[in-house]
Amino acid sequence: MWLSDTQKIGVALTTFGSLFMMLGVMLFFDGALLALGNLLFLSGLTLIIGPQKTFYFFARKQKLRGTICFLGGILLVFLKYPFIGMIVETLGFLNLFGDFFPVVLTFLRQLPFIGTLLSLPYVSPVVDRLAGSRASAV
Repeated sequence: MWLSDTQKIGVALTTFGSLFMMLGVMLFFDGALLALGNLLFLSGLTLIIGPQKTFYFFARKQKLRGTICFLGGILLVFLKYPFIGMIVETLGFLNLFGDFFPVVLTFLRQLPFIGTLLSLPYVSPVVDRLAGSRASAV
């Protein structure tokens, strides 16, 4: 991978942010872990793609509803409403990053064990429908 040092730190922050959010959900929506995960995720994303591209990503007109839901969910988590905040934040996340799911699915299908599971006859159509991809990559 050809990442700069700043981008490597961003990947680590984004990973830790995602882990903190998952841990916060598993511990019955612990507000502190969710808030810390949100801060780490956003700062990591900013370090990976840069502040200007991050702003333009969230400020695009076609992504405005997702941005409002995502940032509103983060605000609700900070205001001590973690369950409602995570629901709103998840809706915003799906609106913002839903375009990347077919790319991630294609990558996962190329992995040795996971690709075999995702290509099973009853699993493949369900995963394709969830990811929004039209044709499965075999």
